[in-house]
Parts: sequence; structure tokens; C-alpha cells
Amino acid sequence: MPLDQINWKILQELQKNARMSFSEIGRKIGLTSPAVAERVKKMEDKGIIKGYNVQVSYNKTGHQLKAIITLKVFMGRLKPFLEKVKEFREVINCYRITGNENIILEVILYDQAHLEGFIDKLITYGETRTHIVLSNVVEQAPVKPRV
Repeated sequence: MPLDQINWKILQELQKNARMSFSEIGRKIGLTSPAVAERVKKMEDKGIIKGYNVQVSYNKTGHQLKAIITLKVFMGRLKPFLEKVKEFREVINCYRITGNENIILEVILYDQAHLEGFIDKLITYGETRTHIVLSNVVEQAPVKPRV
């Protein structure tokens, strides 16, 4: 399914507010509600729209720290780590990457003691490097069409 200009307009509106009604999107981009619904359904069926998410403020849930942790996994420990990482409650995103480090983790933690305990779990799998997030400069930026 090609993403034409109308589909991109729909995607841009949904990325601003996934709870926006089809009729409201239609009013903004000049389509009927059923036409918007049909296009959205096709994009869902094709996997272009993967789902709809709630954004939660980690600060409001009692988490004082957000960190980015890189992990250089020890030889023979990657597969066990990839199985175990899904169980870590602290991990909100995990990426397997190229380069010197194998893994980037985005984690939320209650405090420094929680961070220390979490790092203690990780060091059984490899060498860590921790970066505390001070603020978000760009967060959940929308996917945009090619220029």
C-alpha cells in the first residue's frame, strides 16, 4: 500500500492524538469519516499503523531517574541476556545495536539505590556504561514523509 499525501495527513493527525475521531480527522484533511476509517483500517492491516499507545509520565509514577545504559555483552552471554531483559521491570526500551556495545537500554528507576541494584544485575552479562537523562529534548517525534 503506497502512502499517498492523504494517508500521510491521517498519520500526522493520529501521531498528534491517537484518540482523535475519524470525523475530526476528516474535517481537518477534507475527507468523510468513513473514508478516513477505511484508510486507517488498510494501514492497520498492512502493519503501517502498529498500535495505539498511552504516554505515561515516569516522574508522576514515582520514578526519579531515567537512564540510558549501554551494555557490551560478554562472549556467550548475549542469548541469555536477550531472554532475561524482557523480565526487567526497569526497562522501557531495549535495542540491539552495532558497534562496540551490543545493547542500549532505556530504563526508569526510583532512585540511585535502585540504579545501583539494577547495574549489579546487568554486570553479570557484560560491561555497562550509564548515562542519566536530564531532560527530553525530542520525545515521541512523529514519523514524517520523505521530502
